[in-house]
Amino acid sequence: MYSPLPAGGLFYRYNFHPRQALRTSVFIGGLRADDLDFNNDFQQARNASFTGYTGEWALQFEFNFLPYSTRGKRWNYTPYIAAGAAVAFINTNATIASAGEQLTAFTYVPVIPFSFGFKINVGKNMGLEAEYGFRKTFYDNFDGLKDFVDPSDYSWIHNNDWYSFAGLAFTWKFFNRLADCPAYSDVDSKRKR
Repeated sequence: MYSPLPAGGLFYRYNFHPRQALRTSVFIGGLRADDLDFNNDFQQARNASFTGYTGEWALQFEFNFLPYSTRGKRWNYTPYIAAGAAVAFINTNATIASAGEQLTAFTYVPVIPFSFGFKINVGKNMGLEAEYGFRKTFYDNFDGLKDFVDPSDYSWIHNNDWYSFAGLAFTWKFFNRLADCPAYSDVDSKRKR
């Protein structure tokens, strides 16, 4: 949470079961960093900074640790995790003051999204969620700075940038086709033994 900027998005979730769902989402948010924000001598001498934004389209599998449905009891809650695949576009402008350079980057890259959060029902068909999601990119040029590493030492695991989203979401259940299905009756009642 070094330099948070505004972000927003929309998502649609399809629930297979009170513990499993598939979610697709679209997000966009700002990026910013500045070497002068750090006390490291190298960064202070380099004096580089960048600003820009990133957007993504993601598809994630979501797992609830407790049975949960937006049509369930009020104050029904669960922590959850999610992971999947995504495509991100990145648009940044970098300045390297020590070299007098201005760099612009715009690209599309594959991303592996991971998220964890907490959701709670606040009314009929309404829920609130708090989520933190971090993204592993296969791109190393958010800041416009190439690492001075020998090409034989590059690795697809290391030397790549990450970004994250954190926020609150309001959910609304549009469809209720499974409301009368006995397979979902355990959402509102205790399991029989």
